[in-house]
Amino acid sequence: MARQVTPRREFLQEAILASLGGIGLGAGLPVVAAEQGPQSAGAAAPTSPNDKLQVAVLGVRGRGQDHASAYASRPDCHVLYLCDADRDVGQTYVERFAARFGYKPKFAQDLRDVFADPAVDLVSIATPNHWHALASIWAIQAGKHVYVEKPVSHNVSEGRRIVQAAQKYNKLCQGGTQRRSEGRYRAAAEAIKAGKIGKVKVIRCVMYRPRSPIGPPGDYPIPPGVDYNLWAGPAPMAKVTRKSFHYDWHWFWDYGNGEIGNNCIHCVDTARIIVPFKTLGKWVISYGGRLGFNDAGETPNVQVAVHDLGGITLVQEVRNHKTNPPFLNGAVLIVGEEGYIASSFGPNVVVYDKQGQPRENLTGPNVDNFGNFVEAVKAGKQEMLNAPVEETHISTALTHLANISYLLGEKAGHKELVAALEKLQVHEDCVATLNAIEEHLKENGIDLEKEPLTLGALLPVDAANECFIDRPDANKLLTREYREPFVVPTVDKL
Repeated sequence: MARQVTPRREFLQEAILASLGGIGLGAGLPVVAAEQGPQSAGAAAPTSPNDKLQVAVLGVRGRGQDHASAYASRPDCHVLYLCDADRDVGQTYVERFAARFGYKPKFAQDLRDVFADPAVDLVSIATPNHWHALASIWAIQAGKHVYVEKPVSHNVSEGRRIVQAAQKYNKLCQGGTQRRSEGRYRAAAEAIKAGKIGKVKVIRCVMYRPRSPIGPPGDYPIPPGVDYNLWAGPAPMAKVTRKSFHYDWHWFWDYGNGEIGNNCIHCVDTARIIVPFKTLGKWVISYGGRLGFNDAGETPNVQVAVHDLGGITLVQEVRNHKTNPPFLNGAVLIVGEEGYIASSFGPNVVVYDKQGQPRENLTGPNVDNFGNFVEAVKAGKQEMLNAPVEETHISTALTHLANISYLLGEKAGHKELVAALEKLQVHEDCVATLNAIEEHLKENGIDLEKEPLTLGALLPVDAANECFIDRPDANKLLTREYREPFVVPTVDKL
């Protein structure tokens, strides 16, 4: 049977998570700063234009614009290319970039044209998820250093291929998990190491991100500027069934990884900074569903995953419906035998005692993640990277494992869910979490008799080999069928 958490302890955890949205959280507490860690020196002004690192940014509709601005703002970088499979989006941003920074980068619609140019030193990737791994590997094989957004892969196998490519070609590859360049999380890791909350038993990663339905399924046109062959790349060139072509690919399995892969990855990576575990765990189980939206999307809008890390229980929880607190953006709660450490996307990381009273506000110097990458490339030192791709790969893979469990699941009622969760040998009251999820859904008008949750498969994990034990159906989902010529190479073909 699962070890039952006392109601008092459960209440404390929920109260601490709810407090993370408080504006004054941590005010008036003793401030404990992290010891000096890896830093990025300020960018020295280059002696000539030829000394600047030549940068190509792939995908410039959204996050890629932040990439381009970060490099263009540095005196040691020059944005040579902006690349996007949507010609109209890309060329429009070229003009906006030129108006802001005073020069016009080259535009490429096909990323292979970028990789073929020997002048490019760095490639910074902000494409849809299904392109992250192949773009990274092709860039590395072409002799470029790479910065790639989270999640670094669309599936587990791809992430490991990026790591192996970077090692084989001796190129630096930084993941877009920027919290690794923030000092307060290093301070939290030091607090754990110092025993301030005792032995860690549970890690809760929480992403409450209100979203709306994306509209009914249909047969929608591809935007006129999009080369759909290039946009789809490794994925199928399927009929477009979503109204919003660009952002809403996140909610389709062919291209995205749902909210757990889109944003909960930040929570998981934060947890792995504070409690630096390397394992993918002993097993995983996930439940959830896309409930109440009645739209074209496929991925869950509510999802819980439980991982046994061997002595520590990791729980991921995602909610896209209205909830309380209304916007808990990337919260992490570390539960120890003698206290708690809690953080959210805001500025505070706080140590709580066993009674749930805040005791210390943890802080530390922050470093720009792009700047850290550039300085590491200039120095030619892998060890300078704050977010080396292998770390981001492990964090990403934990979200992929959760999705695989969910995809192999079946609809289940409350009694079936309780029966499955009560069997888990963990340090978390999984049934209490289920009850909270069901109440949350009912508050949003969802009838679980008509729209039941999906109970995922309990999957044993071979962490050393990054696969499942005796589950060929699950192992098949560690990779995908690729569309020629956009094939992620296996290790023997890197």
